[in-house]
Amino acid sequence: MKKILFIAILFVINNTYSQGFLHTEGQKIVNAEGQNVLLKGVGLGGHMLQEGYMMKVPFSGQQYIFKQHMVDLIGEEATAEFYEKWLSNHTQKADIDSLKSWGFNSVRLPMHYNLYTLPVDQEPVKGAQTWLEKGFQMTDSLLKWCEQNKMYLILDMHATPGGQGHDVNISDRDPSKPSLWESEANQEKLIALWEKLAERYVDEEWIGAYDIINEPNWAFTGENKNGIDEQENKPLKELMVSITEAIRKIDNNHIIIIEGNGWGNNYNGVLPPWDDNMVISFHKYWNNNTKADIQGFLDFREKYNTPIWLGESGENSNVWFRDAIRLMQENNIGWCWWPLKKLGFNNPLEIKVNDGYKQILKYWKGEAEKPSKDAAYNAFMQLAEDAKIENNIFHKGVVDAMIRQTTSEAIKPYANVTISKKGTLQAADYDMGPIGKAYFDMGAGNYYISVGGDRTSWNDGYMYRNDGVDIFKEDDTEHLYVGATEEGEWLHYTFNVAKKGDYNVSLISKSTSEGNVKITLNNKEVTLEIPSSDVWKATGEKFELQEGENKLKVEFLTKGIQLKEIKFKRL
Repeated sequence: MKKILFIAILFVINNTYSQGFLHTEGQKIVNAEGQNVLLKGVGLGGHMLQEGYMMKVPFSGQQYIFKQHMVDLIGEEATAEFYEKWLSNHTQKADIDSLKSWGFNSVRLPMHYNLYTLPVDQEPVKGAQTWLEKGFQMTDSLLKWCEQNKMYLILDMHATPGGQGHDVNISDRDPSKPSLWESEANQEKLIALWEKLAERYVDEEWIGAYDIINEPNWAFTGENKNGIDEQENKPLKELMVSITEAIRKIDNNHIIIIEGNGWGNNYNGVLPPWDDNMVISFHKYWNNNTKADIQGFLDFREKYNTPIWLGESGENSNVWFRDAIRLMQENNIGWCWWPLKKLGFNNPLEIKVNDGYKQILKYWKGEAEKPSKDAAYNAFMQLAEDAKIENNIFHKGVVDAMIRQTTSEAIKPYANVTISKKGTLQAADYDMGPIGKAYFDMGAGNYYISVGGDRTSWNDGYMYRNDGVDIFKEDDTEHLYVGATEEGEWLHYTFNVAKKGDYNVSLISKSTSEGNVKITLNNKEVTLEIPSSDVWKATGEKFELQEGENKLKVEFLTKGIQLKEIKFKRL
């Protein structure tokens, strides 16, 4: 009787802690209890597959071309050593732990097929499939970390055998070889790989879905090479149906995600869905964030009674991030941002560009001599070391915009500063929060001026913060300043004071011409005249500061003023 009771208790415990598979229910993605699940995710771009822009290269951005240039500098063996270290360092348990702590609940893994199987032209036996443990082991580790954090892992076939588009960077495609669409063997390999993945992960409840082909972009019958104007997309649908059938022979547990042509958004001839556990994905970059901009996909959801998911978006400003995510959440659409980290400032984590790698980039641009083999090796190894999260630059303002600001209008300090007898606020450390609350800048984000044409910009300094505020670095120093200011732009600061009293408050600034700045501090307004100067000068006024929290607003009444610091001294 005791044994039966123990088994019964164990069964209850197992059921209690069993998450169950995500699945579709009408227009929603739900868990095993039928509860709506809004996916809030980040894609691990640059992990298994590096696109050239992520590495700041000046040449064609396929990973294999980046490797060729690396081999030219340090040789085959050292290049293999770099990639082993990069794959080990880029995404570790600490990355997934951090994502969970920040408020995300899912991860999208952009897979490169060549970590799981050999390319068709390297198979020892024609038509056979050689399996490589490297990719599967990396996926197993990532899944374990996700499971430990109760996060969903979405498998995304980002680089298919042969490559799925004319945008060659995305899939590491070699245009001299047959593409996915030009080779039956490549298609067979892709189908076989999904079968293998389904066999391995059929019972894994924290696998959220299979995203079977990332961003197809291919002209089958249309004039646009990337498939934007395709009307039928017959080869795309046929291949996705074949992949679905292969998966379903093994795995009926997991959601299958489909993507249209033209970078995921052209569904002409693809719909209706052919599986009852399927999600329609779309990708969204650089356009506006109104309901009208996603209405076509909302219509798909209604017409086909099928969930939709924003599978990829990002590469923009905090304003754009906040607006896009709010739009998704208001319409019960899960989302996944791109990417977690790269050599760049507009993502949660930034991989530092070491001095040696800067010299390599200059060499590749034709602006410097070829570095020595030892110097190049050290630079690449440092780059791989800096891919670790503990060596990354954490952009907390990006995460704040994506998570907290989507449900809150409140502002909060970017830096926790307490003024005692004296102290300094860095101009670039203005508060975190929505535009119009924490700051105001004329350039809010990256939007198309015309479809397919020029785009607007933000933060012309391309560093430190991801708002519209333009932040620059002084030549040959680490000192930051706010520049390229326009009339009417302003910054807000929240800081603490140890002791109430009168303080001299000085702006450390310079300007291309005489200008004016208005300071509002604890409801007192003062306009300061900023002299024309090419060196930093202090311009100040006496203010009474309160013990505890104080609030300061600096408004630029004329353009061209550069602000480095705000200094405080108790009188």
